[in-house]
Amino acid sequence: MHDDSLTALVVDDQATARERMTTILADAGWRVSTAGSAAEALEKARAERPSIIFMDIVMPGMDGYQACRKLAVDPLTRAIPVVFVSTKCQRADQVWARMQGGKALIGKPFSDAQVLDALRFAAR
Repeated sequence: MHDDSLTALVVDDQATARERMTTILADAGWRVSTAGSAAEALEKARAERPSIIFMDIVMPGMDGYQACRKLAVDPLTRAIPVVFVSTKCQRADQVWARMQGGKALIGKPFSDAQVLDALRFAAR
């Protein structure tokens, strides 16, 4: 099944992480847009209105949590679910991620199954 309305925005300052996530999502039939920084992600989220955003937390400049809070107060982007992606994913990190407005937190390195599970969970 392929649906052009399913678009994901992948935000990570590391190209390898963006490419891996893009491959998983594209194989699942999603159209993927990428951003290398939180500032770029905010611009793309407003312009493209993706169905879901996969957001790295630790990035230079603005981090993923700050970006998520900005998305949450913008009427154009506040309905877009954000899934955080991080090397830090202990229970406390998961709780904090939800407090920042994230729908889920998946750890790095992530598996295809984790990404697909997050899609199903967050896109509800």
